[in-house]
Amino acid sequence: MALLCTPSKLRHSMLLVGVALMLGMHLSAASLDDDIEIRWGASHTYFFMDGDTESLALSLDDEQGGSCFRSKEMFLYGTISLDIKLVEGNSAGVVATAYTISEGPWSYHDEIDLEFLGNLTGEPITLHTNIFVNGVGGREQQFYLPFDPTADYHTYTIEWNPKYILIRVDGKAIRAFKNYEQYGVPFPTWQQQRLYGSLWDADEWATQGGRIKTDWSEAPFVAYYRNYNFTWCQPSPGVSWCGAEPKDSKRFDLDQKTLGELWWASQQYRIYDYCSDHKRFNESDFPKECSLQRQGL
Repeated sequence: MALLCTPSKLRHSMLLVGVALMLGMHLSAASLDDDIEIRWGASHTYFFMDGDTESLALSLDDEQGGSCFRSKEMFLYGTISLDIKLVEGNSAGVVATAYTISEGPWSYHDEIDLEFLGNLTGEPITLHTNIFVNGVGGREQQFYLPFDPTADYHTYTIEWNPKYILIRVDGKAIRAFKNYEQYGVPFPTWQQQRLYGSLWDADEWATQGGRIKTDWSEAPFVAYYRNYNFTWCQPSPGVSWCGAEPKDSKRFDLDQKTLGELWWASQQYRIYDYCSDHKRFNESDFPKECSLQRQGL
């Protein structure tokens, strides 16, 4: 639920407006509002025109627990992309997100996470990814990005079809989670999900395991979102929808370009993979999908 402005929050909102105007940004009702809705922190958000592009700013300070939006529509299989410009400067303890999540009981919810873990000025921001199926997560992979994600907008994409969940950055695949249901590994196939984006304080764990705390003297922290796009998953000709795609169909197989991008990301940018964490798992305790991947299945 969006929060109402108290006088102090109203002053903060006016400060954000002033900052936007000083930066030459034109405030606008923006048609982005047709596709998303503010869930909380309404007094800490604003729509504006960044050049010719409608954008949304999410803000966080020490008076309020950040801000959040969600898509108005839910979907089962499709591709979501969003341009994000992350918090500049010292963002230690601050987390910006873009994730999809089902809205049924929490005990068996599905979720695809992109969380950007803030850091000290000049230190790399970590892209933390995770996938929950039937209420169970623990499938973390983390990446350093090959650019400064605070200097400009970059495009982050979640591609979800019956065979794979793909995460892309600027169009290039960095992570794939394969559907191994035939081997007893859960995969999200039946619950609709909705996109959420948020900015919040997580200094108990976000930066260097919680050793570096949020410096509230740097507030307000602001992240920017724009160019939200969604396209439904497209099945093979003659198939009614992606969920009805035949099991032996090659419609969603990964091409060589995507496989090459995934290999490159694993070698150059990935800094953590739960399937390689021998401190966390004994050899016999690794999640089943990890051994299936090693077998090339």
